[in-house]
Amino acid sequence: MEDYPRTLGEMEARFSSEGACRDYLFGLRWPDGFRCPRCRHDQAWPVGRTLYQCRRCAYKASVTAGTIFEGTRKPLVAWFRAVWLVTSQKTGASALGIQRVLGLGSYKTAWVWLQKLRRAMVRPGRERLSGRVEVDESYLGGPEEGTRGRGTRKKALIAVAAEEDGKGIGRIRMRRIPSAAARELHAFVKDTVEPGSTIHTDGWNSYQGLEQEGYQHEVTPLKDGKGSAVLPRVHQAVSLLKRWLMGTHQGAVSHEHLDYYLDEFVFRFNRRTSRHRGKLFYRLLQNAVRAEPAPYSSLVRGVPGRGKQRHKG
Repeated sequence: MEDYPRTLGEMEARFSSEGACRDYLFGLRWPDGFRCPRCRHDQAWPVGRTLYQCRRCAYKASVTAGTIFEGTRKPLVAWFRAVWLVTSQKTGASALGIQRVLGLGSYKTAWVWLQKLRRAMVRPGRERLSGRVEVDESYLGGPEEGTRGRGTRKKALIAVAAEEDGKGIGRIRMRRIPSAAARELHAFVKDTVEPGSTIHTDGWNSYQGLEQEGYQHEVTPLKDGKGSAVLPRVHQAVSLLKRWLMGTHQGAVSHEHLDYYLDEFVFRFNRRTSRHRGKLFYRLLQNAVRAEPAPYSSLVRGVPGRGKQRHKG
């Protein structure tokens, strides 16, 4: 049974202590009871306030070890409040907003927390899209001189898939891709859409051959270059993405971290009809105890100015 707070008041009353937060994470990580991470034995006894020692192999396990919370020096109470802030607002939260509301000592801490949480927004083994699915590519970034068509030097190119749900949009998937070549687009389709589904695209030749990959392929050539008329669901999703990036993050998202912002947008979009924002709180914490740890060095690898206090997206 899904168990989560419905309101901010419920969340703060329920998770006001470290023990309450650990107990909740325990239930999410081991819903059927304790399982030793090393030998899978189901019996353990508590050691102190934070560890469980396996009765078979004597391994000492923690509910936070092996999760995005591993090694944190901050209280879990603060983490839970951050998760609530991120999931309870339809437009999400910026690192600066998290820092101000939680009173964190540095922008860097808030930035790292958000990056860790974004890495938990993709559920391992999530179902692929199915049915009729629109697929297209789009650029993120301002006007760029000297490029035409699907070529780009500075802008980020993303692939987008959107289920057709009557006249509306079902679930979506998004991914940054290095080019609009067939290799990249076919890999995106195979990773995100169930074989046997109908893939609806424009006439870009890189989509040719999807039938050989196990899909039905419907092509609608562009008229007057207006992709929004041919693939309206994809274009609506991209429009909302751009509005969100500019509104919540002022467009300050580096290419190196873009995939994680796309994951956050998809996480929110696919749960936009949830009656209670608390369910998103539950889902994110559920994913967080299954996600791999993300040390700071891995978050800033390859990013210019990695040693500075402030980071772009």
